[in-house]
Amino acid sequence: MTTSLQGRVALVTGASRGIGRAAALAFARAGAHVVALARTAGALEELDDEIREIGGSATLVPLDLADAGALEKLGPVVMERWGKLDILLANAGILGPLTPLGHASETEWARVLDTNVTANWRLLKSLDPALRASDAGRVLLMSSGAAHKCLAYWGPYSISKAAVEALGRTYAAETATTPVKVMLVNPGPLRTRMRAEAMPGEDPMTLKTPEDLAPHLVRLASPEWTESGKIFDFPQGKVLSPQLPA
Repeated sequence: MTTSLQGRVALVTGASRGIGRAAALAFARAGAHVVALARTAGALEELDDEIREIGGSATLVPLDLADAGALEKLGPVVMERWGKLDILLANAGILGPLTPLGHASETEWARVLDTNVTANWRLLKSLDPALRASDAGRVLLMSSGAAHKCLAYWGPYSISKAAVEALGRTYAAETATTPVKVMLVNPGPLRTRMRAEAMPGEDPMTLKTPEDLAPHLVRLASPEWTESGKIFDFPQGKVLSPQLPA
């Protein structure tokens, strides 16, 4: 059965490539109006062309997640134009340096945390009223297995993704009595530019693609989805509850 997002408004960060692009196209194909956010205007325009080709519609938002003022204004603009936000896919993120913790510079550390964590907090803060105005607000935050593996030299990225999981679970708790549902997503190894950067010797043709993940994101974003505060683990194809201390 095909999941319908007809009449829904979906905001996707990092929409110009990789998982964000695949999700934006899948949301549009399912009937959602896509608010596509990324830094590169040209890539957004290409995405818009593809969305139009499949009969969908999009609003393009060329915006850098480091621009705190622009993120603060985003929520009020969404409310003014649509009166709600049904779906937020907070996908944009960076890998940062793969180096011992003691070798990472202050600038590198701050950039990873600002992009992967603080920007998502700003998004939630700005868009919270619009999400609560929806009859079934859905928030998808992109995590990673790195949040739990904590491998050597992956410190800034791993720590940022662990913080994203805490952010998502906290927001899920704060919206528990509302129609808003919050899910974390572990995409696993996919054929993306970030994966190629992290694993340069890996054969990308052995990996699944963002397009393989996209239908699952549509399902998690649908009004029919009822779970919250959990992790959808794409490699295992199932929802995992966070391991809490006794």
